[in-house]
Amino acid sequence: MSTKLSQLLSIKHPIIMAPMFLVSNTAMVKEAMKCGIAGCIPALNYRTLEELRAAIKELKDAKTGTEGAFGFNLIVNKSNPKAQKQLEVLCEEGCDFIITSLGSPEETIKQSHKVGIKVFCDVTDLRFAQKVESLGADAIIAVNNEAGGHRGNISPKELIELLKNNCSIPIISAGGVGNKKELDTMLSYGADGVSVGSPFIASVEANVTNEYKQACVDYGASDIVMTERISGTPCTVINTPYVKKIGTKSPWLERLLNKNKKLKKWVKMLRFY
Repeated sequence: MSTKLSQLLSIKHPIIMAPMFLVSNTAMVKEAMKCGIAGCIPALNYRTLEELRAAIKELKDAKTGTEGAFGFNLIVNKSNPKAQKQLEVLCEEGCDFIITSLGSPEETIKQSHKVGIKVFCDVTDLRFAQKVESLGADAIIAVNNEAGGHRGNISPKELIELLKNNCSIPIISAGGVGNKKELDTMLSYGADGVSVGSPFIASVEANVTNEYKQACVDYGASDIVMTERISGTPCTVINTPYVKKIGTKSPWLERLLNKNKKLKKWVKMLRFY
């Protein structure tokens, strides 16, 4: 199946295995590449730059031919003090693409393009999509209201059509795809490819417990809820007994601190580091 995304990354199928925090790993990406799709890992899944560098080298060694591609996700928000160093490692070692999230991709685009790395940017609305296009992004990751984790507020159809009518770079739809029929639906709306995460959590290679994998099989769309407890930013999770126990709202002190921009940054840093 040839689309702008498959042509951009020289992959057989217009699918990116989405980066998932503390889930994605090199084993998953290597299997993805064997199947002719692209795989992506959050740079923050590696606690040190040496571990990140080793992962890049492992994937470069595993990549054969032109059927697959691999990339990394960079959190470019100020809450990630490692962002600049992670970008330097990615540019030094090389990868096929970088996906930026939660901030301005300007510096990432500038440095990545110097070494031939493509940059795709997470967006949830037209305003930011037009912004990243003006900065030179190679494609847009259109995060809709059916995405896992941090999601947007617009339906897949509405968001894809909105961006298609107002942007000229490829659109990769994120959210609401778990099978071939749903992939075809997104393409019919005008998407050039899809980013798929949740179904891969249940894979043999995923870096999670068997209980987590089984939950992804047993629970459905009606079991998904929004929570602030994971990152401080509302995101979707399975409403398991544990989630029901801890609730979906941030503690009152955290909500109070988040009202201050400077303190909000440190609250997020404490969560992840």
